[in-house]
Amino acid sequence: MAGVALKTREDLAKMRKAGRVVHQVHQRVREICKPGITTREIDEEAQRVIDQSGATGLFKGYPGPTPFPGTLCISVNEEVVHGIGSDRQVADGDIVGIDCGVKLDGWCGDAATTILVGDVPADVRDMCEATEQCLRIAIENTRPGRKWSQVAQLMQRYAESRGYGVVREFVGHGIGRNMHEEPKVPNYADRNTRRHDIMLREGIVLAIEPMLTLGARDVETLADGWTVVTKDRKASAHYEHTVAVTSTGAEVLTDGN
Repeated sequence: MAGVALKTREDLAKMRKAGRVVHQVHQRVREICKPGITTREIDEEAQRVIDQSGATGLFKGYPGPTPFPGTLCISVNEEVVHGIGSDRQVADGDIVGIDCGVKLDGWCGDAATTILVGDVPADVRDMCEATEQCLRIAIENTRPGRKWSQVAQLMQRYAESRGYGVVREFVGHGIGRNMHEEPKVPNYADRNTRRHDIMLREGIVLAIEPMLTLGARDVETLADGWTVVTKDRKASAHYEHTVAVTSTGAEVLTDGN
């Protein structure tokens, strides 16, 4: 597995500290994400929490069509990933995806959650629960000696059996001293992904991040060059944890423990 850097127990302890900051940001955002708040205000509060922790946000300035302008990726309803904080007000019934990455003492943590605001339609709520369940399935089935495609296939089967689209253009990734490391971590399995499969082994750390859609899985990027939306403009959900492969299974580094 050329290019996949293995982490020691000492490395994982440092990554867990970064993960705690990400968890703190999620907790604070969940507290304030109410109808009437703007997504820019959410972004600014996240920056305050990160600054207080002594960490550095990983997203602001990230290279792309233009440097990413936000501390968080804030993706509302049909926005899949990479949404940018703005004057948009959160409304009752919205779902708000919050993706946060930080670096602390040279090590990274990255996690995402989708916040359900008020009276969310039942079909959208069910999709969010299914997306979170896909992440649980991945964590429960991550262990040494298993190919990643086996885990991805379990996630894909669960999602598609319930009628949800599995986004393919954006996938998880290795993580450690850098936010994006090898390997790529797809949420589905096909002939191409199996050609680039990895065997899980102790010391690999992955940012696992299923993204499901209520309708078709097709996505497109808006004119800002960042915000990814479903082509049919139906809702999408996103959940993510930084997960270490250990001798006995998986250890979540962004759960706040």
